[in-house]
Amino acid sequence: MSNLLYILIFLPILASIAIALGAPARLSAIGAALVNLAISLFLFASFDSTAAGYQFAASFPVIPSPEISLSVGLDGMSLVMVLLTAIVTLCAVWVSPKQVEGSLGLYYCSSLLISAGGLGAFCATDLFFFYAFHELALIPTFLMIGIWGTGARKMVAWKITIYLGLGSVILLAGLLALFINLGGKSFDMATMQAAVAAAELPATTQAWIFLTLLIGFGILISLFPFHSWAAPAYASAPTPTSMLHAGVLKKFGLYGLLRVAVPMLPGGINTPLPLPLLGEITVLDLMLWLLLGNIIVIGLVTIAQKDLDLMLGNSSVMHMGYVFLGIASYNSIGFSGAVVLMFGHGISIALLFALAGRIREHTGTLTISRLGGFGKLAPFLGLTFAFAAFASIGLPGFANFAGEVAVFLGAFKGAGTEITFLQGATIVALWGVVISAVYMLRAYRSVFKGEPHEGATMPDLTFSQRIPVLILVASLLIVGLYPPILLDKIKPGIELIAKAFAE
Repeated sequence: MSNLLYILIFLPILASIAIALGAPARLSAIGAALVNLAISLFLFASFDSTAAGYQFAASFPVIPSPEISLSVGLDGMSLVMVLLTAIVTLCAVWVSPKQVEGSLGLYYCSSLLISAGGLGAFCATDLFFFYAFHELALIPTFLMIGIWGTGARKMVAWKITIYLGLGSVILLAGLLALFINLGGKSFDMATMQAAVAAAELPATTQAWIFLTLLIGFGILISLFPFHSWAAPAYASAPTPTSMLHAGVLKKFGLYGLLRVAVPMLPGGINTPLPLPLLGEITVLDLMLWLLLGNIIVIGLVTIAQKDLDLMLGNSSVMHMGYVFLGIASYNSIGFSGAVVLMFGHGISIALLFALAGRIREHTGTLTISRLGGFGKLAPFLGLTFAFAAFASIGLPGFANFAGEVAVFLGAFKGAGTEITFLQGATIVALWGVVISAVYMLRAYRSVFKGEPHEGATMPDLTFSQRIPVLILVASLLIVGLYPPILLDKIKPGIELIAKAFAE
């Protein structure tokens, strides 16, 4: 069964090679995505919810010194991320066009390679391949935006490449510093974790490494103020690329903080550092200030958007702040909420971009003032967009709500009579729910309510087009109505991470 993880990672790569050699592009991509979703569901059903540590583990030695192995395994957190990737991948390739200008094979190969990079990063238990698989996904992202994007696609493609390249370099520096300070003998995450106690790293050293990782991961996540690449990239990117990057790949940085920084640098987040202009400040306090920038500042920017795609892109940036808040809580409730929220956000933003892509495909525009009355013309489209909008706002019954509630509860766990900075930041962050409701409901009213513009048409989704939409809606509802379906899987591994910090 452990070999299933290798199949999961390399099947999209093999399908890409087959497409490059002449296999039918769309059929091969959908087939590979279907098989991967089936494997992911099987792994999910077979996962032992009572056991901590990695399951389905396998390892293939690559270099003996320093020890680098193609090691894979799943705990509850990575299991949820793998399931998210498999669901979004299938839906992304399903909504992809049957014909494009240029090479259709390259189009589908790029989507599959983005998926393979995400799956490899989430399954890897070796730090080298954890980083390498994420880098694999960046090249096809650049190609998709630069070749098939809209608007100023070439400029946007270079911008996202420069930003993510810079983030990757900073992240690499942080990971190498961590590796060297933990002995420099093995990239295996379990071995590095075991070396934490023996290494006895000074708290200041841990804090500097943690800060480096936060900046590196933060750029990849679009943490304020390193966010300006994200919204234009998602607005310009082809629909499947927006779905995969916003829905899946951006979660890599958040996952990395929980997988690497939190358990391996237990003294790093609360140790004051002398920073220019800021004076003595802990990484935790800095993270709280920056996540409020995501939620409040970018939330207000989102309200001002006049194009649906830019609104959705900025909304995605904004909601990353809530996941950071769950990480900043530094307890198992907040960590669990962060993972559930990553899943809920990934599904809901993929659904929103899929539906927005359908509108742009038919109307040629996503300028909100030029749209209207589509609820009458395409009722199924209007209904499912409403579901996605309600999930994004955090309405009860959807996965996002379950994650956000756990994040807020985690922030107030153990609260005393005095309000700490964490709890004060959480109170301010709650206003983000109001901001989300304002821009989402206003956009929905403008696009779907009222009377259609004279001569406007908008055909509803066909049966085939409804399938990926229904898969995404069902995923949001199942987790939203029964959160333990994920929380029970997540709990043992998350408690290990929280315990590592507490010790």
